[in-house]
Amino acid sequence: MISLKQLRYARAVGKTLHFKKAADECNVSPSALSTALSELELQLGLKVFERDTKKVLVTPSGKLVLERAEKILTDVEDLQAIASLNSAPLTAPMSVGFIPTIAPFLLPHLLAELNQKHPEFSLHVTEEQSHVVVEKVRSGELDAAILALPYPCDGLLTFEFWKEDFYWIARKDNKLAKLSEIKSTSMEESKLMLLKEGHCLKDHILDACHLTKRNSEHGFSATSLTTLVQMVAGGLGTTLVPAMALPQLISQNPDLAAVHLNEPGPHRTIALIMRPNYTRISSIEALKEIAANALIRLDNGQSM
Repeated sequence: MISLKQLRYARAVGKTLHFKKAADECNVSPSALSTALSELELQLGLKVFERDTKKVLVTPSGKLVLERAEKILTDVEDLQAIASLNSAPLTAPMSVGFIPTIAPFLLPHLLAELNQKHPEFSLHVTEEQSHVVVEKVRSGELDAAILALPYPCDGLLTFEFWKEDFYWIARKDNKLAKLSEIKSTSMEESKLMLLKEGHCLKDHILDACHLTKRNSEHGFSATSLTTLVQMVAGGLGTTLVPAMALPQLISQNPDLAAVHLNEPGPHRTIALIMRPNYTRISSIEALKEIAANALIRLDNGQSM
């Protein structure tokens, strides 16, 4: 069978028209190169080179062979370049899922850093609830996902990179709004508004506050934290949000106060999940590090 090594040797001889120079270029002995090319000619059933002690010529048939060899070697080198590209972190495109209680708050800072440090990287974002992104990662529809733990991720690898607490949000005219800390027992459960079923943040809040779904049910719920906070501003009740949401949701509303939830924490953990056999682990590690740095700056009130 014709080998790539034989084609590389033939290309070198065709370029230099000199067996010794070609052998030096290929880092082999002249005899090894000559033997390999003789085997190539035998396998092809034609002469590629005319050679004597003084010169080397390419035969008419040999020119056709060298043209095809060049194309084959170029295609192989292109394949090797693609493999190298995929092995380097954040060079090949990635599809990553985000849950709604993370995406609006992390993405602006994450994308800013990616654009600055990896401008050629292409990130495809999907925003869905936890059960959807987990299944999409399992099926291969997504390369990875960023979500909040605890959450069932059986069969997937999880890489934790951030931990945070919850803050109770109320109007400043609420008598408890001046506190620096609040226990879950001090909050009026009847006025506590949470996200609808299906959002893992609701379960995390219930766990942190030692509440059951039954005694937290009332007439007010929403599908986004932005809507919940607007409902609080309108005097409909109070809510709880994760720390990463405070700068975006609370800082622009002077009528609202944020009080740290004084319950054992951290109240939720942010992690990146992936399939065990996913090949671009270097990109996962790089993305995790950049996401963590983005949250550190967000926590410190910095921007890109």
